[in-house]
Amino acid sequence: MNPRLPYLREKTSKLTASPGVYIMRKKDGSIIYIGKAKNLHNRVSSYFRENPDHTPKVSAMVSNVYDYDFIVTDSEFEALLLECSLIKQHKPKYNILLKDDKGYHYIRISDEEFPRITNEKNTKQGGTYLGPYTSGFITKEAVNEANHVFMLPTCKRKFPQDFGKVRPCLNYHIKQCMGVCRGRISAAEYRNVVDQAVEFIKNGSAESVERMQAEMERAADELDFEKAAILRDRITAVKKASEKQKIINSGIDSADVIGIAEFYDGLYISVLMYREDRLFDKAVFEFQMPDKDEDVLGQFILQFYYKKSDIPRSIIVDHIPVDSELLVKMLEEQADRKVKLHVPQKGRQLELLRLAKNNSAEYAAIKSSRTGKEVIALEQLGQSLGLTKPPRYIEAYDISNLSSESMVAGMVVFEDGRPLKKAYKRFMVKEQELQNDYGSMREVLRRRLMHIVNGDGDEYFTRTPDLILLDGGKGHVNAVAPLISELGLDIPLFGMVKDDKHRTRAIATGGREIQINSLKAVFDLVTRIQDEVHRFSVSFMHSRHKKKTYSSELLTVRGIGEKKVAKLFMKYKTISNLKMASPEELASAAGVSIETAKELWKVICEM
Repeated sequence: MNPRLPYLREKTSKLTASPGVYIMRKKDGSIIYIGKAKNLHNRVSSYFRENPDHTPKVSAMVSNVYDYDFIVTDSEFEALLLECSLIKQHKPKYNILLKDDKGYHYIRISDEEFPRITNEKNTKQGGTYLGPYTSGFITKEAVNEANHVFMLPTCKRKFPQDFGKVRPCLNYHIKQCMGVCRGRISAAEYRNVVDQAVEFIKNGSAESVERMQAEMERAADELDFEKAAILRDRITAVKKASEKQKIINSGIDSADVIGIAEFYDGLYISVLMYREDRLFDKAVFEFQMPDKDEDVLGQFILQFYYKKSDIPRSIIVDHIPVDSELLVKMLEEQADRKVKLHVPQKGRQLELLRLAKNNSAEYAAIKSSRTGKEVIALEQLGQSLGLTKPPRYIEAYDISNLSSESMVAGMVVFEDGRPLKKAYKRFMVKEQELQNDYGSMREVLRRRLMHIVNGDGDEYFTRTPDLILLDGGKGHVNAVAPLISELGLDIPLFGMVKDDKHRTRAIATGGREIQINSLKAVFDLVTRIQDEVHRFSVSFMHSRHKKKTYSSELLTVRGIGEKKVAKLFMKYKTISNLKMASPEELASAAGVSIETAKELWKVICEM
């Protein structure tokens, strides 16, 4: 507990109820947290009250607070702007900080007599620059497409110094370069093509197609068929680029699309920036996983757009953040026009939101050595089931039997969307004399969960899963749910429901079913889990049944009882191993005479 709490409570009791910003400091005066409040007294008091219900992150922050300052503002909106400015300036430890470890990228048009268009990481060289852009991929693709469409040279030859010195390279012969090296193109004509390429990069391809279409028709009317053919090929190249890059008719004139993905202890946000009907830029940011009550999206929008000059007309998000009215007011004042926060429900904008989310998921996947599909599957599964975070560690159970014989259960584990086979477990059902799936499932889960309660067993038995899935419907869930509560555990529990063709159909709670057919990534993951646990439990049941059959045959040998059979299987595990043993080895393992062992060996060989 913070020994300064009595002083902090006394100071806060006199604090104003006006809006403003509060600044938490450590003993050395360094700033550890900055926040805004509509009512400073109420907000700051919440940190230092008796019996607080803080998240671990807030508790850690409060334990380090030695004192705090505050700045009163005239409105909550002013507090919002001041908060963002101070966070950017001081970068406090406990605030959500917008960090982008990648440098900016630029498109350079060199100042040579025959200019080149290149992708650069700085502006140290001479020439004209477009940018900055946050995405190196976007700038590289834009430069490649412009050079390809307008057949600009990308070789290292110097012009006009190298005119006619060597033959044109392969790019000229496959029509990916206009062949400047031949010396048949004037500097003015070449620069006109470069200007068109720059316009293509800056203004998008739709306008370029319209202008080139008109120019091609004019050239045809003037019987300049060579020029018309060049323009025709250029238009075709632009359209092919649009199919690949989706830069023509993206469906969005001016918008940013923000996609969020969670995985491990990280949160990843990507922003796809569309301007003038094309993808203009992309940025990806990584954060530590925030507390569940923190408004990540609102904080991100505030810091990302604060004092930014290029504000889109629409910002597409998956939910409306807290303080949305204040955020929109800030955006509109900076843009000097209307700005909309929009949550799409269908159509092209929803597709682009999914694309942005996929970008975030792929970035998370690279960090965690997983695929984007696995990241999305776990996130969507957690959201579908109402979990506070994606379930990283999942246990699944299935009961298998032949009537009332060989009743067993299998437990499989999926960690981060993949099977963790070294954590798989097998259970013998011991308490059920007759076939009873509900009773068997309850018995198996009790035995497994007691390892968590008592803290005994291997590292997998003592680990608490993020989610338990049972191969069955509401009945299985209702049979096991009271057990989890009885043991004082807090583990989400659901059933996996199959249709009449034994295919995964839905996820069951104690009283209803959650349809997952529309979520392909979730559906595929749950199907894999259900198929795997069924395979594992059935294979165990068959192996147990075979062992029972083999045991019965071994008991026909005079001098061999159940205990001696148990010794043999404990030693050799499988019939294959038994068949490889000699009579002498069997005699030693079972503790019988060599004569009995020889009779036993004959029976084993005939199995």
